[in-house]
Amino acid sequence: MPADPSSSILSGLTPLCDAGPLRPAETPQLLAYLATITDPRARAGRRHPLVAILVLAAAAVLAGARSVTAIAEWAADAPQPVRAALGARRDPRTGRWVWTVPTETTIRRTLARLDAEALAAAVGAWLAGRDHHRDHHDQRRRQRRAVAVDGKTLRGARRATDDRQRQVHLLAAMDHATRAVLAQQQVGGAPEEVPAFQPLLANLDLAGTVVTADALHTHPAAAEFLVATKQAHYLFTVKANQPTLLDRCAGLAWHRVPELDRTRDRGHGRVELRTLKAVSVGGFGFPHAAQVVQVTRKVRDLRQHTTKRWRTVTVYAITSLTFAQASPARLADLLRGHWAIENGLHWVRDVTFAEDGSQLRTGAGPQVMACLRNLAIGALSRAGPVNLAAALRQHARDPTRPLATLGISLG
Repeated sequence: MPADPSSSILSGLTPLCDAGPLRPAETPQLLAYLATITDPRARAGRRHPLVAILVLAAAAVLAGARSVTAIAEWAADAPQPVRAALGARRDPRTGRWVWTVPTETTIRRTLARLDAEALAAAVGAWLAGRDHHRDHHDQRRRQRRAVAVDGKTLRGARRATDDRQRQVHLLAAMDHATRAVLAQQQVGGAPEEVPAFQPLLANLDLAGTVVTADALHTHPAAAEFLVATKQAHYLFTVKANQPTLLDRCAGLAWHRVPELDRTRDRGHGRVELRTLKAVSVGGFGFPHAAQVVQVTRKVRDLRQHTTKRWRTVTVYAITSLTFAQASPARLADLLRGHWAIENGLHWVRDVTFAEDGSQLRTGAGPQVMACLRNLAIGALSRAGPVNLAAALRQHARDPTRPLATLGISLG
């Protein structure tokens, strides 16, 4: 949505500043979604619309910016047509056709005061809207959608709590296939993920979706919420935090159950063999449980020349999916796919964006930057697995590429 370089105000973005809530049938445009976020600044003294600041920051992160300083530097280096398309304001004092961009201080203060959960919801809605539009025309993606829920600590970011400094911890819900983060909330740490599980998913359309989560979230209330309230399914790992349930799972007659799926992977200096068994259950003592799954992993490190021993780990999971709804191979895919949130999101934010090394600590700044990184990862991964580092370098070489990825035209 380009701005007209002959205008002293944003011809494209200004109307969006007063936009109301989006209707489900509306064409998903990132600028429109961002315009639904309330501007935290006082009206007096605003020089740049909030939408312009947010989309500029998003474009800079797509070009590899890791900090607010880098965002401001990218904006300052952007050519005038790109600044205009991003909604940068023309300097009215000079009378020249020179477009100014927000300063680092303006960007930093605005992001720190922003409603980070509203930003996460807007970004998630835009990504989900694009994926829904594509799925309507893509037969290959008609299989049941899967969403992973997991938390991550931002190790370099801290916030003041009761005269102490606590690390920022974020709980996120991510689409297995597209890496689109659909929702994200800040919680007080791993133990507080449990009560935040339902609020995180409350506003998402999960009908028919499989929600995967690790053992921290394996609770009857979570299962009941997903099946009865959200008309969704669950696939939860079972570990020692639910000892009675774990004993029931381990006590099934697995020696009589044949292996139903077997996979072998080699990479990262190791070989991993995985076998899966599944048993249909009823009245198992856990809400809506339909199958119990046993996964046996055998791992051998290829880099150890002194030993060739295999390490064996057995993991159990429970699901509301019946055998007719999910074959053993599909269950294996869902269990492996859950770790996409760790490998395809959290690891990428750490390694590619150096998130854990960030010292940004003011207000909502850490969570907002995480949202912008989620936006970059989701936008770049939309077509499938991609080398994110290479994609960011490609976007850094041409300032128009981030605009194209975000659906913004130079006009």
